[in-house]
Amino acid sequence: MELERFTKNKKRKTFVIGAIIGICATIGGIFLYKSYAYYESEKEYNVIEGIVPDFSYDVKFAIEVDNVKQDNIPTTPKGTGKDKYYKVTATCDEGIKAEWDYNAWNLRVENINKGTKCKLAFNSELTEEDYQEYIEAGVAYRRNTYRGKDITNKLKDGSLFSEISSGKFDDIFVGDYITSSSGQKDVSSKTVVWLIADLDNYFYTGNPVLNKHHATIIPAIPLMNATMNSTNTTIGGYAGSAMVGYEVGSDEIATTTKNGGTLDTVLTTYIEPDFGNNNPSKDNMDHIIPYNNLLTNKVDKTRINREGITNGASSNWAWYSSRKLDLMSEINVYGSTVQSSSLYDTGIDNRQYAIFKLKHKFMDSYGTYVFQNWLKDVVSSSQFAGVGGDGSSRNFSATFSTGVRPRFLIG
Repeated sequence: MELERFTKNKKRKTFVIGAIIGICATIGGIFLYKSYAYYESEKEYNVIEGIVPDFSYDVKFAIEVDNVKQDNIPTTPKGTGKDKYYKVTATCDEGIKAEWDYNAWNLRVENINKGTKCKLAFNSELTEEDYQEYIEAGVAYRRNTYRGKDITNKLKDGSLFSEISSGKFDDIFVGDYITSSSGQKDVSSKTVVWLIADLDNYFYTGNPVLNKHHATIIPAIPLMNATMNSTNTTIGGYAGSAMVGYEVGSDEIATTTKNGGTLDTVLTTYIEPDFGNNNPSKDNMDHIIPYNNLLTNKVDKTRINREGITNGASSNWAWYSSRKLDLMSEINVYGSTVQSSSLYDTGIDNRQYAIFKLKHKFMDSYGTYVFQNWLKDVVSSSQFAGVGGDGSSRNFSATFSTGVRPRFLIG
């Protein structure tokens, strides 16, 4: 009897629940139909307490190319040379401000109204000044845009070097990368990856000045580990360190006589196979650009440094010619000095590389690999600056072995 009553109650509950669900589904269906019908008839609907209307903000264009009316906007560039580019004049009615974006190759309009009309006049007869402004705008765009594209094929077919030497950097952006063809491994035991760190950032620096168009290259990850000196000393400054290898005289000043250092090994082992005479483009040309650099070459052991301690700071510098690679400075990485002991540490390395402005993580990591490495700045009589693997600005004793991550110029 109890079992029969339980079964009837269960059936009754099941029927009631089913009826409720059916009613809800019917109401929901009616609601959806009504909503859809309302949308179809009204052509507008609420979105986060707003309404999507019909704008109809069409912009009408009148196009002229060298004073001849055209139906379409021309493409650019048409080729190479000043006569293959266009200067664009954009004028719109009702005083609306319009400007042609040469990099995106489209019109930028402010305070647009319904039915705005604009005239676009394309003129291929550029003055030299117009042409240079055009090129400079393109380079500025590429320097301030992170792309991160694999451009290894440009190294292999040689177009990498022609695009750099032209000063246009047609299809080269900051953050683009090249996978080494030499088979050399970095400290993570992976094939070396070279990053485009900046473009023309050393142009017209040095003594005499560097006037060749160039791309500044850095390895994505330190290439190897090494010490700055065999003892805890910064005598001879950065120039006199074992990393660089200029001979240090009896007056503790680094001379211009080269003994050879760690960076010389880095050059022949890692860099020359990809960018030197035997580079994959097979053009038998050395595309590593030599430059003159102002390097610290003496340390006063009793000077007050940036730490506020009288335990040494750089006290002199000199020009060293035909440099092919160097460690980066604190300013190159961080955009400012942190532990650099004095002005003698920086020289021409006084600009932050574009890649670190656009992608801060590249200061101490790439992919999943986190690293630390040396910088060229003297900190005290026994320490040089470095980048910490924890993201901090660090200093290391000269005998400490850590990452070597140099920069060099190609073109």
